[in-house]
Amino acid sequence: MAEHPAYPVGLRLTGRKVVVLGGGQVAQRRLPALIAAGGDILLVSPTATPSVEAMVDAGELTWEKRPYAEGDLADAWYALIATSDTEANTLASAEAERHRVWCVRSDDADAATAWTPATGTSEGVTIAVLTSDAKGRDPRHTAAIRDAVVEGLRDGTLVAPHHRTRTPGVALVGGGPGDPDLITVRGRRLLAEADVVITDHLGPRDLLAELPQSVEVIDAAKLPYGRFMAQEAINDALIEHARKGRSVVRLKGGDPFVYGRGMEEVQALAEAGIPCTVVPGISSSISVPGAAGIPVTHRGVAHEFTVVSGHIAPDDERSLVDWPALARLTGTLVILMGVGTIGKVAETLIAHGKSPDTPVALVQEGTTAAQRRVDATLATVAETVVAEEIKPPAVIVIGEVVTVGPNPSK
Repeated sequence: MAEHPAYPVGLRLTGRKVVVLGGGQVAQRRLPALIAAGGDILLVSPTATPSVEAMVDAGELTWEKRPYAEGDLADAWYALIATSDTEANTLASAEAERHRVWCVRSDDADAATAWTPATGTSEGVTIAVLTSDAKGRDPRHTAAIRDAVVEGLRDGTLVAPHHRTRTPGVALVGGGPGDPDLITVRGRRLLAEADVVITDHLGPRDLLAELPQSVEVIDAAKLPYGRFMAQEAINDALIEHARKGRSVVRLKGGDPFVYGRGMEEVQALAEAGIPCTVVPGISSSISVPGAAGIPVTHRGVAHEFTVVSGHIAPDDERSLVDWPALARLTGTLVILMGVGTIGKVAETLIAHGKSPDTPVALVQEGTTAAQRRVDATLATVAETVVAEEIKPPAVIVIGEVVTVGPNPSK
């Protein structure tokens, strides 16, 4: 009989019985999508992987701890047969055929009545890739096609300009620590859909070069404003462009809510009645130390880490930081925007009991090609900053975790 291609279709499984035979790796991979589809899932298997057991414990499916038995597929709408017992798989497949239940069989695709495509999602769009016949299927090739399509949709390269999704309003996007590959998938897609991008000097600059010429890029640092009015000028620009029906991205470095004044912009937009989407970003407080080989926590060394803004010195009356309390902590202290005040910070920490020999690492331009790491101690960090000409942006890590891993700068 001539081989025909499979007929692609989307199954609506919400509230409908789905039977999964076998609780091994195949089931572990397939169950999350079946759960997400809302199926009423019955797992029949003597054993299950820890991950599958966790799904059971969470109440996401029902588990009968036994081998397959005739009648298990009665009233099922869909079945996944994935046991290690070939005979049981064959019997279950035959039962599925008798009951007209669409059945996927992991050990023998030719004996199945359905195949599982390589799937992916992007903003409500599901991509499913199937090849023309079971014998010629190459799962790696199918998955590679799926990945290419999903990535193209996510970063906007597969969407024709005149069909580009445009959502008027503002997206507050955390761009990550500097490396353009470390922005989130959603953040990159929103950039691809933007009409206007308002960025600051800590945003991942390389991403701006990828934008079409039609996108208006505004450097927030160059907006006209009076003294102490920079944030107000940015808020006004966001509101002005959004009210013109444009899709606006406010691109920030790191995460918008970690010393990024993101909430001030959200509040201003809310007061103006402008819809705002917040896209979290990878914070430099964790990612930059990690890129320099420093874990902010480590078993037996640090059970907590504290992130502090260093833009105001400890002796400044405007400081809201309890520096004596920080000096008593035994974990890791991560200081952002502290290059100019690190001398005062070190002096204050030592005055309140921190050992002068406490290790310190300064990581400049973290995650970028210009990244460099310089080590010191609390006693020497002030002179090290001057001698090594450390410039912002730099993340400063204080604590024993500095010495845990190999120092790639040495």
